[in-house]
Order: sequence, then C-alpha cells, then structure tokens
Amino acid sequence: QVQLVESGGGLVQAGGSLTLSCAASRDTFSRYTIGWFRQAPGKERHCVASITRTGFRIYYADSVKGRFTISRDNAKNTVYLQMNSLKPDDTAVYYCASGMTISSGASEYDYWGQGTQVTVSS
Repeated sequence: QVQLVESGGGLVQAGGSLTLSCAASRDTFSRYTIGWFRQAPGKERHCVASITRTGFRIYYADSVKGRFTISRDNAKNTVYLQMNSLKPDDTAVYYCASGMTISSGASEYDYWGQGTQVTVSS
C-alpha cells in the first residue's frame, strides 16, 4: 500500500503561483504513475496532470496546459505540481493519486492522498 500526503496548498491571488508536493511513504514510489486531480465544490473530480514513473510521458488537461508543470524526484519519493498564472477557476481541493498507467481517469488510480485546498481570489 502506498500512502500519499499532499502539501503546499493555500490562498493566493489571481495571477499568482503555488507549488504542490505529493510525498509517498514507500521507496517503491518510482514504480508508479502519479496523477494530480482536483475537485471543486459541486463538481466532479478530474485529472489536471499525470506523470509516468520515469517522467517520460506527461499528461495535462487542456485547462492547465502552459500554466501547470508536473515533475517528480524519485530519490525523494515526491511529485510536484508547479501552478502559475492561477485563476479563480483553479480553486479546488487538489489530490494526488498513484496508479500503474498514465490516464486521466480516476478509476485507474489505486491510492489517494487526503487532498490540499487551493483557493485563488480574484
């Protein structure tokens, strides 16, 4: 079982930046694809970015392309989500999740963190 812990959320003004971190409990972290998802109140959870275990393949949702960057440091068992040019529509709880294949579908991910709140004020 993989335990994931997100951090780095907070309140930021529109146009600002935040970097989220997803730390994993196991040193087998490097075997897993990691995805970042977000869920706004009253809306479904959807994937904003995902990265394969080596970082060779990366997926971004259209809504964040050019603004968000996902990266990973397997030596530190950590995946990052650098978020720039934030908009009020980016306000949501952000979750990281681990899976075996790169996918935008939540059902492809087996283990989930508890989430971190990101609030972007206008």
